[in-house]
Amino acid sequence: MDTLIKLQQYFERNNAPYEVLLHEEVYTAQELAQALHTPGDALVKVVIVKADGTYRMAVLPASRRIDLEALKKNWNAGAVTIASEREFKNLFPEAEIGAMPPFGNLYNTEVWVDTSLTTDEHITFNAGTHYKAVRMLYRDFDRLVRPRVACFSVHV
Repeated sequence: MDTLIKLQQYFERNNAPYEVLLHEEVYTAQELAQALHTPGDALVKVVIVKADGTYRMAVLPASRRIDLEALKKNWNAGAVTIASEREFKNLFPEAEIGAMPPFGNLYNTEVWVDTSLTTDEHITFNAGTHYKAVRMLYRDFDRLVRPRVACFSVHV
C-alpha cells in the first residue's frame, strides 16, 4: 500500500484534518522547506536511530540537528548511532528512503519528538515520497502518535 494512502486512511479513521502538498522532487529537509515555502522550524525531519540494537524514530525540526549524547541520556542507552538507510530500509517498505513520515507507530517503531516541536501549531512532513508532503496540526499528530517527548536537538 502507498504510504500516503496508508496515512490518509489513518487520518480519516481518527478524524484528523490534513492537507496534502505536492512539490518538486527534493531530497533534503532544507530543500523541502524551500519548495513548500515553510519555515524550517515547522518542517519535520525523521532520523532513524539505533540504540542498543533497537531502532527508534527521532522527529525534530528541519532547522535543527540531532544530539546523540542527549538521546543516549534520555534513553539510558549504551550505544546510540544514526542508522544507515540500508539498515532501516525494511522497516518502512512502501516509503522511499529518506521520505518516511513521522508515524513510527504505524510501523511498530517507537517515536520520540524533540521538545522544540511541541509548541508548533502545524507541522509539515514527507508523506513517503520525495514529492508529496502532509501538513497537519501538531496536536493531531501528538494525539495519533503519542510520541515520547525529550530535548535532543541543537540549532544548526
